[in-house]
Amino acid sequence: MTKLQVAVIGLGRLGRACAEALIDDSELGLAGVVRHPDAPGTLPGRLQRFAVASHVRELADVKAALVCVPADAVLGVARELFQARIPIVECACFEGKAMEAHHAALDEAADNHHVAAVVAAGWEPGVLPLLRSAFEMLIPRGQTLFHRHPGLNLHHTTVAAGIRGVKDALAGEYPGENGSTQHYVYVELAQGVALAQVQAAIAADPLFAGDVTQVFQVECLSELEGEEGLGVVLDRRGSATHGPHESLLLEARFDHTSFSARVMLDAARKLPRLRRGAHRYALGL
Repeated sequence: MTKLQVAVIGLGRLGRACAEALIDDSELGLAGVVRHPDAPGTLPGRLQRFAVASHVRELADVKAALVCVPADAVLGVARELFQARIPIVECACFEGKAMEAHHAALDEAADNHHVAAVVAAGWEPGVLPLLRSAFEMLIPRGQTLFHRHPGLNLHHTTVAAGIRGVKDALAGEYPGENGSTQHYVYVELAQGVALAQVQAAIAADPLFAGDVTQVFQVECLSELEGEEGLGVVLDRRGSATHGPHESLLLEARFDHTSFSARVMLDAARKLPRLRRGAHRYALGL
C-alpha cells in the first residue's frame, strides 16, 4: 500500500512528536520537515534520514501537511500551503469567537484553493470538548466537574496502603477552588478486593475527610512513579429526580503533546475523502 506522504511544518515539541509518529504509522509517511532557515540543518534521532527544508516546495511528493507552529502563525502558514494545493491539519487552540473567526478564515482560504483542512485537531481544542459533550448528552440533567492537575507529584501514602486489601498506594494533592485541596489516590489492590470498599475507607480517614478525594485502581503502581505530564478528571453527575443515579467519570494521565500528535495523524488519514474547505475535528470525520 502506498503511504500518504505528509510534511511536518515546525519542529518544536509537537512537530517532533508528529514526525516520530509518522515514522511508525502504517498509512502515512513522513515526506520531510519544514523548519526555520536558522535552525540546525540536521534532524535529531530517528529523523536524521529524512529531508529537512526551509519551505515545503523543497520537499517531494507532499500530499498533506501537519501545521505545528504557534497559534498566531497558523493562518499565514496555512494560506501558503493552500496556494500549493496542499491539504492541512492544524491544532491551534483559541476560545469562543476567536476560534470561530480562525475557522472561518481557514475555511474561506481552503475553499478558494479547492483543498481540505482539519482544524482544532488536538487534545485540548479537539478531543476534550468531544468527551465533555458526550458525557452531557448521555446525562442531560446534572453537573459537570472538570479538574486539571498538571505535573501532579505522587508520593507513597501509608494511610491508604494500610487499608486491608491494598498492596500499595500513591497519592497527590492539587489545590482546588476556593482554597480547597483535592486528593488523587491511586491504589494497587489484592485479587478479589472491591474498589468501593477501599474508596469508602479512604474517604473516612481523617487525612482525607472533608476534602474532595478521588480514588482510582491501577494495575501497577510502579508505572505511575516518576511519571510527568497532564492529568485531568472529568466527572458528570446526574441530577434526575427519578430513575437510577447516573454518573460518568474519566480520569486520565498522559503526555499532552503525544495525544495531540496522535489526533493530528488521525485527522490526516481522513483528508483524502474530505470535501474542500475547513472541517472541525471529530472522531467520526
